[in-house]
Amino acid sequence: MTLRGEILEQPEVARRFLARAPDVFVPLAESIRAHDVDHVVIAARGTSDHAAIYAQYVLGVRHALSVGLGTPSVISLYGAHPRLDRSLVVGISQSGASPDVVGVVAAGRSQGAPTLAITNDPASPLALAAETCIDLGAGPELAIAATKTYTTELLAIASLSAALSGEPADAAALVAIPDAMASALELEPAVESMARDQVAADRLLVLARGYEYATAREWALKLKELARVFADPYSAADFEHGPLALLEPGVPVLATVRPGPTEASLVDLLRRLRDELDADIAVVSDQPEALDVARWPFALAAGTPEWLGPIVSIVVGQLHAMYLASARGVDPERPRNLNKVTRTR
Repeated sequence: MTLRGEILEQPEVARRFLARAPDVFVPLAESIRAHDVDHVVIAARGTSDHAAIYAQYVLGVRHALSVGLGTPSVISLYGAHPRLDRSLVVGISQSGASPDVVGVVAAGRSQGAPTLAITNDPASPLALAAETCIDLGAGPELAIAATKTYTTELLAIASLSAALSGEPADAAALVAIPDAMASALELEPAVESMARDQVAADRLLVLARGYEYATAREWALKLKELARVFADPYSAADFEHGPLALLEPGVPVLATVRPGPTEASLVDLLRRLRDELDADIAVVSDQPEALDVARWPFALAAGTPEWLGPIVSIVVGQLHAMYLASARGVDPERPRNLNKVTRTR
């Protein structure tokens, strides 16, 4: 299957995952409550690290849990033994093969902490190291760039949150996500057109805030991997503390905006970039005020809650990176210097 095929497959992958999610996540949520967890440590690399960033917001905002991104080399290279016994220790990896991520989960389990692997390979070293494994079940992902495994990692985190809350409204919102993803895929012709407009750009800036910060990080990574463009992702708040100096003519700004506490300040920033600095801006949003700022507006279907937004928004970013690569004469099926499975220590 091609990269485009795997991007287009995502709504169906999401439906399959959600069909079996209650049987998996309700018992997992009960186990987490029984362990009286007060902190979460997540180890991941690359694309999966952006799923971990999403988890920081979901579990922090919705469940008041302190979530730290594990530093695997503290264990794998320095041989330190941080205390993990009061934590839920999570490893996220599409392949489940990276030794440093496995090492963090193994260290947590040796200390009696509840451990969770989120992976597309339930027979992988990561899955075997953890007490509980969430099988993404996305099917073989043949393209080097991760797409369907990323959105399914986000779905796994969202499903855990819904199980922890026990709110029927959360479960109903999750069920609507595959249709929202399918709607976002209908933007493909407009995304391809934007990519042609940006073919001469050698730098891009990607902005978001809150839950969507994970989207900014992942969108920028896909642009680097596939189109070989220097794409810098920023929290909109951090962007105003220095990186704003990077903006100049010919540097497009890409942004995702969702309704919620971050919306007003982000829209104000984008207006300033357009009106005062003459920036060319792309906006992925379901909010008319945000879309009005953009040279390239991408209107998402309304109704997706803010906390589930990144599962849908990144679909536009994936398409954009693929089409920008093609417009630049780069084969998105064969990213330079990259392999599907990366093993770091």
